Amino acid sequence: MKRCLLISALLLTALAASAQESWQDTTAAGTGGRVILKEGSFLRPVTPRDSILVADRLLYGFELTNVPDSTVLAFPEVANPFMQDVLALPMWQIDTVKVQKIRATNSRLLDIRAQIAIQPFEEGEYELPPLFVQRIGADGTVDTLRFEPQKIQVFTMPVDTATFVPHDIRPQAGYPLTVREVLPWLLGFWCLALLVVGLVAWLRSRRRAAEGPAFREPAHITALRKLDKWRGDKYWAPEKQKLFYSGVTDALREYIVARYGVGAMEMTTAEIFQDLRKTDIPADLYEEMKTLFERADFVKFAKYVATPEDNATVLPQAVRFVTSTYQSEVEEEAATAEQTEEKPAPVQHEERDEDYMPR
Repeated sequence: MKRCLLISALLLTALAASAQESWQDTTAAGTGGRVILKEGSFLRPVTPRDSILVADRLLYGFELTNVPDSTVLAFPEVANPFMQDVLALPMWQIDTVKVQKIRATNSRLLDIRAQIAIQPFEEGEYELPPLFVQRIGADGTVDTLRFEPQKIQVFTMPVDTATFVPHDIRPQAGYPLTVREVLPWLLGFWCLALLVVGLVAWLRSRRRAAEGPAFREPAHITALRKLDKWRGDKYWAPEKQKLFYSGVTDALREYIVARYGVGAMEMTTAEIFQDLRKTDIPADLYEEMKTLFERADFVKFAKYVATPEDNATVLPQAVRFVTSTYQSEVEEEAATAEQTEEKPAPVQHEERDEDYMPR
């Protein structure tokens, strides 16, 4: 095929130099040899559709079958415009469709397709010029092949001027986000959030350090304030006794933790009072509190219903336990302070100038 194309290009140059016009029957006949009428020209749109619209690109050409490989084909130049209102690309598209080898003569037969691209730019019906190709055989005979012309009907898009509404340019098509696209933003957001949280925590710690230690309410004040919440008989009803006893004993447990350092919040009643036995709590107060905690366990876990008389003694006993043990703590602190004041202060040696004078 390369050989055919090369010879075709040389012949085209020769034809152009001789100033012969393309697409004319008389000129084609005048190039030498006889004019052979051929069928089999084709016209097909590049984009298949049922009708041809303005500016559609068409392929106009022909096919030759069983062409010996020794045959030379010369294609005329493509004029542009191809015809009125029809433009063409100024080059032929030549393809070898099929190659058949003949072993007897050691030659080949070729099926060749040749075509040009044209574009109509006005609506209407067009009769295209016929296609010519010059054929030079192996024996030097020259023939001009003339292929039948084609007709096309070109349409435009109908526009209803009565109901036509102009539309704006369509926006870009949107595509769904993928994990790869979202993941960097999520990681960046979480890193920024962690940075902000760390910065806020650092600023708060600095402010607390500048303000000094926070004021802590004394344990007995906290306990009395929580016990005051359960004052009255509205929690003595059977369905509310569990809440009542739980609230009172929880306040006492927190006070015991703060006053005596006993882990009462995670201990059973027996364990609490086993540790409290080692403290300085008076025996009567100790037994009173033990009875109160045991009754609370029965109410909370054994569905025991306490009598109104028992309920009436709960809060006074709890308040007496807090105030009595707090008073003993105050007395211990006062005694410690008195011992510190009674201890004689160390005598400080008064330095004199004479001590530093040389003798």
